[in-house]
Amino acid sequence: MYDPLTSRYAFACPVRGETHVLLSAFRSIEPLPGAAHPAVFRVRFDCGCGEEHDGLVTHEELDWAPLGLAAGEFLNLMTARLDPVGTELGELAAVHIKRGEWPWSFFCYPEEQPRPVFPSSFTLLTAADGTVGLAVRCPSCRHLSLNLVSQQHVDVPFHNDREVGVVEHVFADDALATLDEFRSELWSASFDARRLALE
Repeated sequence: MYDPLTSRYAFACPVRGETHVLLSAFRSIEPLPGAAHPAVFRVRFDCGCGEEHDGLVTHEELDWAPLGLAAGEFLNLMTARLDPVGTELGELAAVHIKRGEWPWSFFCYPEEQPRPVFPSSFTLLTAADGTVGLAVRCPSCRHLSLNLVSQQHVDVPFHNDREVGVVEHVFADDALATLDEFRSELWSASFDARRLALE
């Protein structure tokens, strides 16, 4: 379902049969009720056919697969052998994390500090002109914060923007119930640039 070499998720499309989208093409991510281990998420995404569709992803596919730990093999032209990609990508991820770099991060407005996060904490996303508006539920305080980040910040693990736009407002749990309300709030809000360096 997820290809770590292209950073794209594969979903069914009623028009094309199959489509491949980046994480920044997701519009909503919602955990389904039921078993938490493994958790399953309903996602709504922008498809290349011009429509939005629903899909399902597991916790593993959403949070861990982008790190490439389960990537396949490649032909090593130096040794003429098949070598595992997942091992190398796993070692690279471990080096980043040991340096204090997290695959994804956001700025929690109520706590006034950057926080490490996984995509399963994203609730709503909207994109325009290379930027992504992101509603994130903080794993620490459980409040929603709205950040404005680059598309690479969402799509490429360990590519964290040095500064992000933050809406200076504490949102009620049901304040952004629909994507339309989120887009309206996001694009009408003023943003304050915040440093995102995780210490």
